Amino acid sequence: MESVILLDYIMNLSIFSLMVSLPLVIRSFINHKPFKKVQFWVGLYGGIVSIILVLLSIHQGGYSYDIRYAPVILVFSYLGPIAGFITGIFSLLIRLYSSGQWMPAIIGWSIIMISFSIIHRYISRLTSIKKSAIFFATYLVIYIVTVPFLFNVFRDKPFFHLQYILFVMLGVVIGALLIESYVKLHRLNNRLSDMYKMLGESESKYRLIAENTSDLIMVMNKDHSISYFSPSHEVVLGFHTSELEKFELCTFIHSEDVSLFKNTIKTMFEQKESQALEFRLKHMEGHYIEFESRCMPVKGEGQSVEHIVIISRDVSERKKAEGFLLQSEKLSIVGELAAGVAHEIRNPLTTIKGFLQLYRGENTTIDRLLLTELERIEGITSELLSLGKPQAVQLNRTDLRELLEDTLELLSPEALMNGIQINLKVENTALFITCERNQLKQVFLNILKNAMEAMKDGGEISIDLRKSAEGECLISVQDQGCGIPEELLPRLGEPFYSLKEKGTGLGIMICHKILKQHHGSILYKSKMNEGTLVEITLPLAS
Repeated sequence: MESVILLDYIMNLSIFSLMVSLPLVIRSFINHKPFKKVQFWVGLYGGIVSIILVLLSIHQGGYSYDIRYAPVILVFSYLGPIAGFITGIFSLLIRLYSSGQWMPAIIGWSIIMISFSIIHRYISRLTSIKKSAIFFATYLVIYIVTVPFLFNVFRDKPFFHLQYILFVMLGVVIGALLIESYVKLHRLNNRLSDMYKMLGESESKYRLIAENTSDLIMVMNKDHSISYFSPSHEVVLGFHTSELEKFELCTFIHSEDVSLFKNTIKTMFEQKESQALEFRLKHMEGHYIEFESRCMPVKGEGQSVEHIVIISRDVSERKKAEGFLLQSEKLSIVGELAAGVAHEIRNPLTTIKGFLQLYRGENTTIDRLLLTELERIEGITSELLSLGKPQAVQLNRTDLRELLEDTLELLSPEALMNGIQINLKVENTALFITCERNQLKQVFLNILKNAMEAMKDGGEISIDLRKSAEGECLISVQDQGCGIPEELLPRLGEPFYSLKEKGTGLGIMICHKILKQHHGSILYKSKMNEGTLVEITLPLAS
């Protein structure tokens, strides 16, 4: 008989454990957002569990024994009196329906419900586990006072009552353990979810920065291999990251910068301090791009450097701007110097020229030579003055074809004497620009004179005037002269730099200055013994 009761107890506890676990398991598979009227629904579910437990109750001596108060205690502990009363009402109704002895059941239920409600007011701030222990202790006291003594039920069988109390206690303990385990797992899961979310957001932010920055980001390992190339490498260098990973980084660094790069990296691994350096990386098309890099060591265990993060920025445009700024400063200084020197030279030069014309000697050849050289010096001083002194500019709408034809009329006699033919090709469409005629004429005269001087044996100069694809006016001057070495082309326009034996370099420099004032540009293309092409671009008049 005792073994049968024990088996019934175990079955009841197993079903009770299943009923407690079922909503927790289901809840873990769905969204964890809190639902409305949770106290009502949990109280209702607790009532259903009580109904099932009563239906599985153990009958002995005309009384029914079950653990229906285990869900009541748990619901009271976790959700308070409202949910606890709902569960308690269901447990009482099913108890009255399933068996007799109504009076003890109603009295016991009333005492328990009132006691739990009063006690809850004083222990509401305690944890649910402590509440469960206090409610079970209250239930234990009420049971001992009412059942064996007040109602005289099995007063002579204390072992039976002990079994039943342990039966209810096990139900409360198992239920509380299952709920607490779920709550802790739920909290841990939420923390992990929050951590994963934060990590995901952090990763997406860094990925967003890494994938959209124009800076190159690399991560170098201890063995000097690169474990990460930012996608910006593909945009800036033209290489796909998979191509870069196949080769050593030094393969793409300029040969002159490899030694500096390696020494800097070696110093960082040894001294564990950030370093800055500049080096050139090879573009897929073959040219090199200058980069300014900041290298930062990343320490691992034992404070040793595990990785080096290299952030590189393209400084080609900045270097070019610095070069332009330096050139502008040079021009400014040269202009001021030129104006001062020209002013000081011009006055005595005029006096010498005047007296030389008055007192011509018997040797007219020497006189003519002296006058020629003096006129040349005078021309140089005029160029110096025009370089250093700001010119009053009056811009007018001008037909560029007409301006070129006027310039060619001035040069026709000299071209004819030197066996040079000048061909002008113009589009049918009239091309108007806004310019200062005399200044722009000076540019064309300088360019054409240089072309003629480069053709000592004569030849042909082709001038092409047309509208460019960008909607600007393009003047191309192609000669058949000796040409200019390609490495010297970038220096054209520098002060006092000339390829002619007696040249000053100021003519081309003045051309650059005038074109800059007119928002134009000039480009040189040349090969030795194949001639030179000069392309001048000017904005069309609106």
